[in-house]
Amino acid sequence: MTNDEILYGKLKLWQPDKGPRVSMDTVLLANYVRLRSRARLSSFIELGAATGAVSLILALRFPEKFSVLGIEIQSELLELAQRNLCENGFEDNVSFRCMDLRDYKTLQAGAFDGVVVNPPYEEMGRGRRSPSESLSIARQSDCCSTSDVMDASKWLLNNRGRFFAVFRADRMAEFLAEMRYSKIEPKRLKLVYPRQGETACLFLVEGMKGGGMGLKVEPPLFVTDDKGQYTAELLGAYEV
Repeated sequence: MTNDEILYGKLKLWQPDKGPRVSMDTVLLANYVRLRSRARLSSFIELGAATGAVSLILALRFPEKFSVLGIEIQSELLELAQRNLCENGFEDNVSFRCMDLRDYKTLQAGAFDGVVVNPPYEEMGRGRRSPSESLSIARQSDCCSTSDVMDASKWLLNNRGRFFAVFRADRMAEFLAEMRYSKIEPKRLKLVYPRQGETACLFLVEGMKGGGMGLKVEPPLFVTDDKGQYTAELLGAYEV
């Protein structure tokens, strides 16, 4: 287990040596979230919170008028999330619960203004399985398929509630189709590329439950420039 500084030291997180750890995907997802209005309390839920990084970054970004519940199926990760919560001092607007997202009906329907999720990228039975069981659960869809995510999100979001996710670019068509099937209309999309001239590796998407058709495709984000240096846009995602 390690205790690491992220966001230039604004957060310190306990993380497993072998298991889900904060990555660029984590930071980009948290940076992509927008609130509908800061004039009233916004209530979010994070599906698959791991050690709590996304929920805690959101609490740092939106210190007022914001609350988030992070749910996580792995009890050992939840213990770290609880520790990270207490040590970073966000008890007033962040909470965590040990829960399988497939049990979403134990939560009130339409209770949340927003859902945020970084789902497992690999389909069940595909890709090399990690020797770390914790990492396998995070990477592969044994406990969390895209359909599971959309079913839970449809139930949990209120009408016109927002959905935010990061996912693999080569599975984008499948993911967007699942969103639309669940009546969560894609409204904003950004592709992430390792560098210019290469194939996109990730995409970020915002959807709206019950929203009308109309998708805004934003300018792409490049991770590095032609000199191999991190771009200003990527580095900007680490500023809070």
